[in-house]
Amino acid sequence: MSINVGQRLPEITLKLAKKEGVEVVTTASLFAGKKTILFALPGAFTPVCSARHLPDFAANKAALKAAGVDQIVCLSVNDSFVMQAWADSLGIGDSVLMLCDGSAEFTNAVGLVLDLTAAGMGIRSQRYAMIIDDGVVTHLEVEKEVSSCSVSGADYFVTLLTKTA
Repeated sequence: MSINVGQRLPEITLKLAKKEGVEVVTTASLFAGKKTILFALPGAFTPVCSARHLPDFAANKAALKAAGVDQIVCLSVNDSFVMQAWADSLGIGDSVLMLCDGSAEFTNAVGLVLDLTAAGMGIRSQRYAMIIDDGVVTHLEVEKEVSSCSVSGADYFVTLLTKTA
């Protein structure tokens, strides 16, 4: 069962991939006092994730900020070296925080696991996005098809937040 709207995120220690190195963070500290869009995807350097999901959030940073979002966080079940190399390859800079869930601890805790073992990719995250307000989930959208970004993409959230602003 996945996390629900109204629930607080589980307390987990994760890593942020940054140009200057890895930063260890807790979910409590990362999301405290901020309105955040966290979007998760199956993996760095995968086709849909690289062509649309991550680049679209980076490109829409200004619109999301104007709609009240303090930070945009990309989560993947990858290590910090892969996440930083991926951000570098796409020129993401600091527009999106790259959150590493290398052991799928967060992904398991929120109940949004995608088992791609049969495809040789192991345990990954489902493709989803959520709005987190001070550590509490206020909106959650999970894609029905892993290759789709229709309800977890930046355009959807810009529209959603612009309507409610």
